[in-house]
Amino acid sequence: MKSYRTKEQMSEAFLTGAILSVVGGYFDAYTYIARGGVFANAQTGNIVLLGVRLMEGDFLKALTYFIPIVAFVLGIFVSEYVRKIGNSKHLHWRQIIMLIELLIVIVVSLMPNGEKGFKTCDMIVNILISFVCSLQVQSFRKIHGIVCATTMCTGNMRSAAECLVHYTESKDKKALKNAVKYTAINLFFIIGAIISAFLTHLLGEVSVIFCGIGLLAVLILMFIKPFEPVS
Repeated sequence: MKSYRTKEQMSEAFLTGAILSVVGGYFDAYTYIARGGVFANAQTGNIVLLGVRLMEGDFLKALTYFIPIVAFVLGIFVSEYVRKIGNSKHLHWRQIIMLIELLIVIVVSLMPNGEKGFKTCDMIVNILISFVCSLQVQSFRKIHGIVCATTMCTGNMRSAAECLVHYTESKDKKALKNAVKYTAINLFFIIGAIISAFLTHLLGEVSVIFCGIGLLAVLILMFIKPFEPVS
């Protein structure tokens, strides 16, 4: 009888994290360039602007920032719900999350932007991408042994710096390797933003469909089994 050893799950492999980081950077640049100058990945800016609009008494404008925040929170709930009930013999729950993201990206690619007179479409797209990024950040939290985010950079920067400090004090090579991993994830995020800027200026709002290529690649990678026989 063959024995088996555990491999790293493809959902936590560095390649998966790199692709998702490219997608995360792509989303952020896309919404900024094509969907009204908004960063839809993280909600800090929306929370700040919500407070500003509430102070100004502009409650209608405040609502446009409040709804993406709600969508982000809803994405956390959906991700956790899928995690609890979504596993089957044929699909892992993270593969179901990828399918949901792919479907939303296709819908977004078909929606016209505000420059064509469809301001409401831009708001809907930003809400949908906030939801997608919430699914992604909640479902893929560990990459190659480190806890990190693929849709934002601030936490990764802090962790990279913390690991570097630990290395300078202890000469622990693992800390140095982790600092490199965090930095690389952020670099892939930047690469995604660069690609997005080029393709969005070239193709307009439909360019978001290229995110679907990355998400499809991750979905396929996750069909690779997490176990291999020991020879």
